[in-house]
Amino acid sequence: MARPLTPFTLPAADQAALEDFTRTGCRPVRAVRRAQALLALAQGIGQQAAGQAAGLSRQTVSQLRRRYEKAGWQAALAEAPRSGGPAQFTGTQRAAVTALACTPAPVGHSRWTLRLLADKAVELELVGTISHETVSQVLKKTSCSPTASSTGAWGR
Repeated sequence: MARPLTPFTLPAADQAALEDFTRTGCRPVRAVRRAQALLALAQGIGQQAAGQAAGLSRQTVSQLRRRYEKAGWQAALAEAPRSGGPAQFTGTQRAAVTALACTPAPVGHSRWTLRLLADKAVELELVGTISHETVSQVLKKTSCSPTASSTGAWGR
């Protein structure tokens, strides 16, 4: 048995602001969808239908409604802080790993591998510890490819 719907109303100023938010400017899609869900809720169609209209789950619409009622539309549309730890490597350390990948491969190897790069970065004390997966993520953000036969500055 479904719970009865509690009426949801938007003040005219908030409704106008949300409509303007969805129609003008370059906005993050997630924020626009949240605004659309609030506008749909104000029409009295219920959380499930409002979620479907905006491409959100019923639970997301319920959380959105609570955030709106607690702190207003701007807070409801904003991204909440995400879980996860802080970055483990500084920009300098990332640059050092990238620069290492752009050097000639070690003797006995035709090219760098991610594992070789990780081991060498620790050996040279560029970082305390680093996995080959993290090396991959660092290099992914650059144009340097450790597996190319000519890498980085050496291939130019």
